[in-house]
Amino acid sequence: MLDYHLLFAVFIGIIILLVLILKFKIQAFIGLLITSIVVGIVSGMEPLIIIETIQTGMGSTLGFVAIVVGLGAMFGAILEHSGGAEALANYLLNKFGAKNASWALMLTGFFVAIPVFFDVAFIILVPLVYSLQRKTKKSLLLYAIPLLAGLAITHSFIPPTPGPVAVADILKADLGWVILFGFIAGIPSAVLSGPVFARFISAKIHVKAPKLTAPPLNTTSYPAVGLILAIIGVPIVLIVLNTVLNSSLVAASAISENAKKWLQMIGHPFLALLLANIIALYLLGIRRGVAKETLLKITTKSMSTAGIIILLTGAGGVFKQMLVNTGAGEMLANYFASAGISMIVIAFIAAALVRILQGSATVAMITAAGITAPLLTAHVSEIDKALLVIAIASGASILSHVNDSGFWLVSNYLGLNEKETFKSWTVMTTILSLVGFITVGIISLVS
Repeated sequence: MLDYHLLFAVFIGIIILLVLILKFKIQAFIGLLITSIVVGIVSGMEPLIIIETIQTGMGSTLGFVAIVVGLGAMFGAILEHSGGAEALANYLLNKFGAKNASWALMLTGFFVAIPVFFDVAFIILVPLVYSLQRKTKKSLLLYAIPLLAGLAITHSFIPPTPGPVAVADILKADLGWVILFGFIAGIPSAVLSGPVFARFISAKIHVKAPKLTAPPLNTTSYPAVGLILAIIGVPIVLIVLNTVLNSSLVAASAISENAKKWLQMIGHPFLALLLANIIALYLLGIRRGVAKETLLKITTKSMSTAGIIILLTGAGGVFKQMLVNTGAGEMLANYFASAGISMIVIAFIAAALVRILQGSATVAMITAAGITAPLLTAHVSEIDKALLVIAIASGASILSHVNDSGFWLVSNYLGLNEKETFKSWTVMTTILSLVGFITVGIISLVS
């Protein structure tokens, strides 16, 4: 049965959050904290309990997220500085040939965005898209859309990128399962929103690359592609291996308890990413003659971006904890369960609405996770939690438009007007979102 007083508190809180972000342009971190306090006050929570809830929500969230996001940011910065992204892109383009370049760019985006932030990766790789257009004279969108699809999917679906890491922590989902299902849902999403849609839209909109104003970059000093793939693969393989070995897929007697404990430590995201950083620092930095002072500057600078995400995630944890402590989460969980509404549908819709209204995929993911987490009951499996993470990621990817910075980034770099950006980029993000959600739905039915 619904408690309308609690329901009103949640409703008012979400409205205030959107007004603060959209109308008053308040930073989302402050907005989420204010929203959490309002929900606590309106629901009748004691003043000091509100403060304790903020501390609990922030502390319990950041204990995991701060380390993973911080290590992930440094890892990506080292790979970015080494030229690994360009090396991988050039290798795939050479292997696939100009005819299949759109597929090569999709794969490039898919792998590069695992360690490197979306906007940074796009800016690094967009000159390759320009170069292909100048050579083939085909529409720039034939190459740009697959690259963007690969980047966007990995950015939202696959840890250790910050968005899915934050959502996984708020929902207490196992990162190994999230990575596995992120890949499974990401592949059809990348194919349909990338090369398939690119072939269609490039025939409708012909865009030329900007005129060449500087000589091409010298690619002789790039690191080996195999090395880049191996370094990117280290944390992913270790995390997934840890999940699989400690699941029902492997017999308990297959590995000794002592060995399993050490594997749990090595495969924990903390140690997996720490090892990846050490390997990258040596092989892509020290061994290639990069000064230690330069490596220090690169990794230190990466912390500025990580800090924003860490604080925002912490505020999302506060919002979640407030819904838990007020009892609003349990009330909504019981209501939706009695109404027969799937948790995956709720998660997707919550993320999609926030995304459409305020633009930021990260804010949408964290807000939706805060709303969804209190609805989870004790019997929800690790697989179901991981699927909820991907459902939220799918919803938070939908319908990028003028309130999303990504919309303007793509528009400016590809030389598109607003109408063309809607027809290409906005439609691409919507296809990506819906295919990802449908895939999650199918997996949930058969798992």
